[in-house]
Amino acid sequence: MVATAATSSFFPVTSSPDSSDSKNKKLGSGSTNLGGIKSKPSASSGSLQVKANAQAPPKINGTTVVTSPVEGFKNEDGAGSPHPRTFINQLPDWSMLLAAITTIFLAAEKQWMMLDWKPRRPDMLIDPFGIGRIVQDGLVFRQNFSIRSYEIGADCTASIETLMNHLQETAINHCKSAGLLGEGFGATPEMCKKNLIWVVTRMQVVFDRYPTWGDVVQVDTWVSASGKNGMRRDWLVSDSKTGEVLTRASSVWVMMNKLTRRLSKIPEEVRGEIEPYFMNSDPVVAEDSRKLVKLDKSMAEHMRKGLTPRWSDLDVNQHVNNVKYIGWILESAPLPVLETHELSSMTLEYRRECGRESILQSLTTVSDSSVGDLVNVGEIECQHLLQLEEGSEIVRGRTQWRPKYAKSFGNVGQIPAKSA
Repeated sequence: MVATAATSSFFPVTSSPDSSDSKNKKLGSGSTNLGGIKSKPSASSGSLQVKANAQAPPKINGTTVVTSPVEGFKNEDGAGSPHPRTFINQLPDWSMLLAAITTIFLAAEKQWMMLDWKPRRPDMLIDPFGIGRIVQDGLVFRQNFSIRSYEIGADCTASIETLMNHLQETAINHCKSAGLLGEGFGATPEMCKKNLIWVVTRMQVVFDRYPTWGDVVQVDTWVSASGKNGMRRDWLVSDSKTGEVLTRASSVWVMMNKLTRRLSKIPEEVRGEIEPYFMNSDPVVAEDSRKLVKLDKSMAEHMRKGLTPRWSDLDVNQHVNNVKYIGWILESAPLPVLETHELSSMTLEYRRECGRESILQSLTTVSDSSVGDLVNVGEIECQHLLQLEEGSEIVRGRTQWRPKYAKSFGNVGQIPAKSA
């Protein structure tokens, strides 16, 4: 009505004679016409009789125009309302269409902002919700990890267990991304049919520099053949921001029957699954051919007894996770070594597995050094043995330690350029 009144001021309306005459009439005398409503006296009751316009609503360009109640009434003579339809109130109602267009526009803008999202900090995790991706001609798997506050140790750097868990996680995700993950943990479909699992027999790791809280590390891993019945897996860990190599690792894996717990040859069906993903490359860590010394209680300078696996130390194959062995080995390392030096490399040979009921001993001896004078000592080498209480060997190991904050990182590795 406000729009109608405003428009009427621009479009003058000619009043009809009837309406002009009706304005001059007094209320209550004769018949009075008020906005299309005509009242006339009745002999019996004196009530007003109103006749409504029964005509259908008018249409403009196929659109029904809703008229006001006043316009819908006509007087007895058939004359229309004294207020004719104007240009404005004959237009269709565009408010619903405008509201729909606005809603669509806002939804599209929100979707575009989500797709165009970029982290405010360049060092934020690149792939926070995924499991990595295949690169290098489909043979190298790459995944990023952010070092969190609960993953660092007393030196404000990532713990050994954290770094080793990154290696294990990328190995499993590599199998998954390549479509080789069956029902088992890291086993291919053919391995699951034959009750076979992978077990690690040897691992060499070189720690060039330890990442710290907030760093984002990039882990690359690939596999190669190792003899007739083995597989070698290599890892290269680098700083995702600078590309600096942080850790290099090489390992040898063989197959074991999950039911008999005995080693097994690689079946031809399994070989056909994994060989297309083999790279023809050298190990990222040069093999240390020195024989690992077998320690006994008489040779060991430091020993930790009564180590028992917890339920959380078992993996889905019902044996102790190989990362846990590393923590047990370092349990017997002398405290002065841990306080003044950091682990620079280690070589491990896994002899057998242990179960939930096992009780272990960790033995360590420091080579060519006196523990009491470690402050003035440079590189330190230790020999390790993890065994059951009854004497069966679990893991033999050799570790090398450098003074903390040393910059002698040595030669670093590289990802193989191409596979033959």
